[in-house]
Amino acid sequence: MNKSLNIKLVFIMLLIIVLLMTVVLVFLVRGVQSFYTSQFYSQMESVFGQTELINELRLAAGEGSAVTRMEEILSVFSGELGIDRSSRHFYILDGTTGEVLSSSDQAGDRQISITPNILSALLGNSALRGDFRTAYMDVAIPVVSADAGARFVVYIVDDKQTVQSLNAEIFLLILEAVLIGFVIAVVISLVISKTLLSPIQGMTTAAEAMADGDFSRKIRVESDDEIGILAKTFNDMASQIESMLEELKKAEVLRREFVANVSHELRTPLTSVRTYAETMYDNHEITHETEEEFLRVIINESDRMAKIVQDLLELSRFDSGASVLASEWFSIEHSVRDVYAAIALEAKKRNQELNLELEWKLPRIKGDRARVEQVLMNIMSNALKYTPDGGKIDIYSGSSGGKVWVRIEDTGVGIPKEDLARVFDRFYRVDKARSRESGGTGLGLSIAKEIITKHGGDIKIESTQGIGTSVTVVLPVLGPVS
Repeated sequence: MNKSLNIKLVFIMLLIIVLLMTVVLVFLVRGVQSFYTSQFYSQMESVFGQTELINELRLAAGEGSAVTRMEEILSVFSGELGIDRSSRHFYILDGTTGEVLSSSDQAGDRQISITPNILSALLGNSALRGDFRTAYMDVAIPVVSADAGARFVVYIVDDKQTVQSLNAEIFLLILEAVLIGFVIAVVISLVISKTLLSPIQGMTTAAEAMADGDFSRKIRVESDDEIGILAKTFNDMASQIESMLEELKKAEVLRREFVANVSHELRTPLTSVRTYAETMYDNHEITHETEEEFLRVIINESDRMAKIVQDLLELSRFDSGASVLASEWFSIEHSVRDVYAAIALEAKKRNQELNLELEWKLPRIKGDRARVEQVLMNIMSNALKYTPDGGKIDIYSGSSGGKVWVRIEDTGVGIPKEDLARVFDRFYRVDKARSRESGGTGLGLSIAKEIITKHGGDIKIESTQGIGTSVTVVLPVLGPVS
């Protein structure tokens, strides 16, 4: 029995090592290929993005000895292009037939295959992209003389010999590691099998339960030594995995809800646009006034769809980290006054009392002025939108403790207590019907939250239904922490 367990232990450890090394090998090989390919195309884009090089090639294309002159120019840039005369070469091709006119590959033949990139260049399009799964990397750039009398294609190709050699070395290294791991596995299994079989059997039982989806099964900790610590760690891991699975389930529910919301928000205006357009198309006796009204609806619904897409793109940039703040020092007082002035006329039309109270000498702050004003405009517009005619909106601003704050209070309809926790959720609306009627997308506060968070600040909402709402924006004077 002991011999059987030892063999099994050796086999399991060897299998783990082989699988681990296989995964490492796959990731290393793919990583090297991906890095080498990305570096190649980035290098090509950088070099051929130089106006000086392109202009020289175009001038050379119009000369009598165009091919020789272009070869000289490419030789000058061979270092930047990585031309090594062994695995990476340049070719000058006829811009019409694709025939090789010159090449840095003196040892090779003069025939090359017409690749998709060459075909694209022959059609007049620069081809600076490729597929890392192919056995080569290439770019092709069309070159047309100034008088358009001569057409050439500059073709750079790399046969990936360098990356293949590196992958071969990695494979040998991984193979050596597997062999060494096998020896270590045999030695360790002989040592630990005598003392750890019993606890391991308990762990095996628990692991089998987890494999069946039962993460509530725990290992009984009977000692304080390393085995006890391992058992306790195993139990903690099971709890964390169980928690992670719950979070994943919640994330999946949110994802489905988000997709459903996006589909619904876009389908509604699309349906309106199609309905009105089909009515106009099918009814040739429609009056001019009705036609203008239909067109107004179509334009409004199109604007609404554009706003939804724009907001989604902005949120996507925040999620991916691609959104960068244009940091500068600016007067928060001027920003508040500008937004106040922007909504003052609408407030007057609705007979709303709009008050502004600013602390004396507010400090200048560092941040993205346009984004901060976007947040303030969104909040003040909401206050304007959800405050009945004749209501009151107060705007305050002050500073303390290295931070500035802006608070907007209104006497509007307020937000139910159960909805306060979700007002920053994407597409969440307290009053769905009224929001859609006013053109709201349900994304404004989500974007505002992202902007303020990216500034290192905070945004808080307090509200009582039927009484009013207070929104406070807090921003650090020194701007976001890098």
